[in-house]
Amino acid sequence: MGILLGDREYFKGVGKIAYEGPETDNPLAFRWYDENRIIVGKSMKEHLRFAIAYWHTFVGSGLDPFGGPTQFYPWDEKSDPIDRAKDKADAAFEFITKMGAPYYCFHDLDVIDYADEVRTNEKRIQTMTDYLGAKQKESGVKLLWGTANLFSHHRYMNGASTNPDFQVVTHAGAQVKMALDATIALGGENYVFWGGREGYMTLLNTDMKREQEHFAQMLKMAVAYARKNGFKGKFFIEPKPMEPTKHQYDYDCATVIGFLRQFDLLDDFAINIEVNHATLAGHTFDHELQVAADAGVLGSIDANRGDYQNGWDTDQFPNDLMEWTQAMMVILKAGGLAGGGINFDAKRRRNSTDMEDIFYAHIGGMDTVARALVIADKVIQHGEFDKIRTERYASFDSGKGADYEAGKLQLEDLFQMAVDGGEPTMISGRQEYLENLLARFI
Repeated sequence: MGILLGDREYFKGVGKIAYEGPETDNPLAFRWYDENRIIVGKSMKEHLRFAIAYWHTFVGSGLDPFGGPTQFYPWDEKSDPIDRAKDKADAAFEFITKMGAPYYCFHDLDVIDYADEVRTNEKRIQTMTDYLGAKQKESGVKLLWGTANLFSHHRYMNGASTNPDFQVVTHAGAQVKMALDATIALGGENYVFWGGREGYMTLLNTDMKREQEHFAQMLKMAVAYARKNGFKGKFFIEPKPMEPTKHQYDYDCATVIGFLRQFDLLDDFAINIEVNHATLAGHTFDHELQVAADAGVLGSIDANRGDYQNGWDTDQFPNDLMEWTQAMMVILKAGGLAGGGINFDAKRRRNSTDMEDIFYAHIGGMDTVARALVIADKVIQHGEFDKIRTERYASFDSGKGADYEAGKLQLEDLFQMAVDGGEPTMISGRQEYLENLLARFI
């Protein structure tokens, strides 16, 4: 993949980020992400399928609830929305190719500013779809997934597909159609639904059953439309427990899986798991991955982290090697991600205002994930974790335990076995030993 520059170079002085190994002192080089290194029969590039997020990386401004923007971009200088969007695309593909990432992701509103008129927006997104298609062809970068921003506009203050006003629902459907059209035209491998406001603030004014039925109806219509128009990829739902609504309908992986089963959507959908959303739901990242993997719907990942001192979605770049090693152990044992990749849904801190900071952030995140992949493979190959886990459940591998799993026993049988067997011997879970063992690999 060559470095793609437009008429203007936005990241001057930064060339292609290369792998230089763990001993390098170059802050603009990879220490662990060697895209050609083979792990369990596949290259790192194939395992990780890194994607750059359009929204935080090229749109994020450093704004927070207590202050305005701190990050200003040279690609935002023009007044015409199309010209400005094309400059942003030039900057995006320059950055993506310099990083060597094979994919990118976008919301429709990241690509082009929308007006309040559907036909105008349709023309704008079609124009930018053509422009992005040319950029993809020239660079070799591919679209991992597209999605529609159904949460920022004031019309969605009470939800999008779950809104109690049908006219709002029509606008949500129009946006989904246009975002799907763009995703399909660009060869997008997946499509994501993040229900940023698909939930409610109080049951005093909410028909929850009806709203969830409306949500499912929108998903079914989207699948039917996309399949009719040649889309072969997976649809993802991204769980989040709260913020901005108090009760989100896509709270966590288990909730989403139950919803997909209830409405017969599991054949077309998998789950896009965000680290910070997992922790906000009161779970660990690896827990959410395991829940999805056990149900066969582990689709894709939004890589970031939260802040232990903050109770909201801070979207910081990942740097917790212990967390990511345990995550990679789940992913490797599950056979990898089902069609998705690892997208950096992460933003620089408000006071990280240099253009180079965008590179440092992504280099650190990519190295953390790549190093975790290397360690996880070594841990699995070592075999002791699997051995201890197998031994812990050995009583179900034969005899009456195996009969129990096979459904051959009755409750009366368990009663008599408890009488005959007496009080069980206590068996240690050896948690501290296992944590120490994992730390030795790290």
